[in-house]
Amino acid sequence: MDLRDKIREFKNFPKKGILFRDFSEILKNPLTFSYIYEEIAKYFHPKDVDIFVGIESRGFPIACALAIKYNKGMIMIRKKDKLPGKTTKIQYKTEYAKSTMEIQNNIIKKNQKVIICDDLLATGGTALAAAKLIEKRHGIVSGFAFIIELTNLNGRDVINKYKCKTLVEY
Repeated sequence: MDLRDKIREFKNFPKKGILFRDFSEILKNPLTFSYIYEEIAKYFHPKDVDIFVGIESRGFPIACALAIKYNKGMIMIRKKDKLPGKTTKIQYKTEYAKSTMEIQNNIIKKNQKVIICDDLLATGGTALAAAKLIEKRHGIVSGFAFIIELTNLNGRDVINKYKCKTLVEY
């Protein structure tokens, strides 16, 4: 299945000079959505994962669907001050902003194998920050699952020590 016709492009969003690739149309169609998690599931063996992590917010539906497919749990990495209780935070840079993300302390068990999910791999800054958060909480990053990869931004080079599955390259 070619997903390109279901990925919309928005120029100058979220700021001037950025071409935003939006996968919202994919989520509307159950056949397309199931295709995504079935394709990703072909790449990761069930023994490679104990829990899925979704990066706010576009990684949530991907991680949730994969968690159901694998009969595993799902947890969230969120933007600063969006999670209750004690958290671990990390600052990072994207291609257009600086930000902070966090994960709840004690949500990941020691040596728990994690696959991190998000909609897009660009510069790799967000992905690497997520991996560092998991590792700070003593989890093991088994890999990443993305729908879209912007290959000209070389994000895969930043996370090259991890397995990485993307479905559409631009």
